[in-house]
Amino acid sequence: MSKRRIRKMKEAILLVKDLSVSFHMYDGGLEQYDLKVISNLTLDVRPGEIVAIAGSSGSGKSLFAHAVMGLLPENAVMTGKVFYKGKVLSQKDKEALRGTEMALVPQSVSYLDPLMTIGAQVRGTKPNRQIIKAQKEIFKRLHLKEETEKLYPFQLSGGMARRVLVATAVLSGAQLIIADEPTPGLDLEMALEALQVFRELADAGKAVVLITHDIDLAFHIADRISVFYAGTTVETAKAADFLKGKETLRHPYSKALWEALPQNGFKPIPGFQPYAKYLPKGCLFSPRCPLKTKECENEIPMTEVRGGYVRCIHAD
Repeated sequence: MSKRRIRKMKEAILLVKDLSVSFHMYDGGLEQYDLKVISNLTLDVRPGEIVAIAGSSGSGKSLFAHAVMGLLPENAVMTGKVFYKGKVLSQKDKEALRGTEMALVPQSVSYLDPLMTIGAQVRGTKPNRQIIKAQKEIFKRLHLKEETEKLYPFQLSGGMARRVLVATAVLSGAQLIIADEPTPGLDLEMALEALQVFRELADAGKAVVLITHDIDLAFHIADRISVFYAGTTVETAKAADFLKGKETLRHPYSKALWEALPQNGFKPIPGFQPYAKYLPKGCLFSPRCPLKTKECENEIPMTEVRGGYVRCIHAD
């Protein structure tokens, strides 16, 4: 039986259903209001699979990761459900699983403890011979010199710090790894090597969520790609669909992203992603969409189309 068939049969390690996140905010007159920045996000990732999340800045990618990991600030309100291996997670559950069953490769290198050596942070509080050996192996693979483990975070370059964060996630033994922009600051060779590490983790049965701006890299490493726009999912499809061309895609925004790639003409998308305080009714992409009709002002659910899922009434 093929690996792909096995993946489909297994229960999702992570299932996020109708996730919404709002923040309690105050305007200039100190009137409180709720600013919804994520609306009805849905995503699943199974053992042996990499799901890449693509979208422009401000589309909710990093906030999604923080919601799953239980890292939202105190003024945030989350609705919807996050399942891990079939169980709905509470905030306490997320805190208990974080760093053991679930690992985050954060976008910011400031997550490294400035008062602890790199080796101690990567190996954890109770290192054994096996962990020490594994740490040395992953450092070597990520081109981190042996003396790196004796350094402190302030002594690292940005690229080195990012590779240390990747190494920390690898050694955690987590079943779910969420990598939030793990490749900025790395040259192409090193970025590909880091992504290959995630591919091998998935092939070993882990579930990986890869958040990235670099759609080109995601095409070649991921099994599926989920496209975010203005805080919601607009399409989730096989990575192969994105490689084949825009005609195999379903949502107008996904097609526009494909056309915006350098090798496809670098065609810019007219208009701007809406600010969370001034979202349009219905389809959030409708103000920029050439297919817009009156019906687009209604609530648009995710529907299955040609083996993928899309939030568009005009998809076929």
